[in-house]
Amino acid sequence: PGHVAIVGDGADEASLRDVVGAALDVGLRWLTVEVVAAASLGEPVASTCEALAAAEPMVVAIGRYAHDRGVRIRVLGRREPRIPSRLQRVLSDAEALTAGNHGLTLTLAVDHDGRVELADAIAALAEEVRAGKLRPAAIDEDTVAAHLTVPDLPDPDLIVRTGGDTRTAGVLVWQSAYSELVFTEAGWPRCGRADLLDAVEEYQ
Repeated sequence: PGHVAIVGDGADEASLRDVVGAALDVGLRWLTVEVVAAASLGEPVASTCEALAAAEPMVVAIGRYAHDRGVRIRVLGRREPRIPSRLQRVLSDAEALTAGNHGLTLTLAVDHDGRVELADAIAALAEEVRAGKLRPAAIDEDTVAAHLTVPDLPDPDLIVRTGGDTRTAGVLVWQSAYSELVFTEAGWPRCGRADLLDAVEEYQ
């Protein structure tokens, strides 16, 4: 596969480094990992604060790790209003630090809801039609894809669902229409190198 997405909340620095290292070893060009699930931000305040607090130092560390290995970081998801400004800044810093790298692209999904992403794209298209910049008849799959949060993100060939769950949880709704699905009982942070390699082998 060229692009693998791992869906499931709770990754920590060690497990994410393990997975990124495995992705580099097998030659993946794109890896998407859910860092802070949109659903988790609807949990009780204490749980939400804990998830966001844990994400900040992890992103800093992964940014340095990625840069040392020529990995480019991208961020998928809404950064406002639910993401604290400090975490927004850390995410932007990681993107800026690794922007010139040309190896694996690691996309960090933070408060990403595929339905929200699609609704935002439709709203943007509607505004262009209202302004006379776009004819409704000209709207096709490519036009919609161009208005997604990360337009150049390729569709995932493989989605790995962690923790024994058998649903995609609204991640990459538009992009996953033709993705293969592999389910693993291992959840973060226990999910790691072996689980990614097993999923790639099953895909092959």
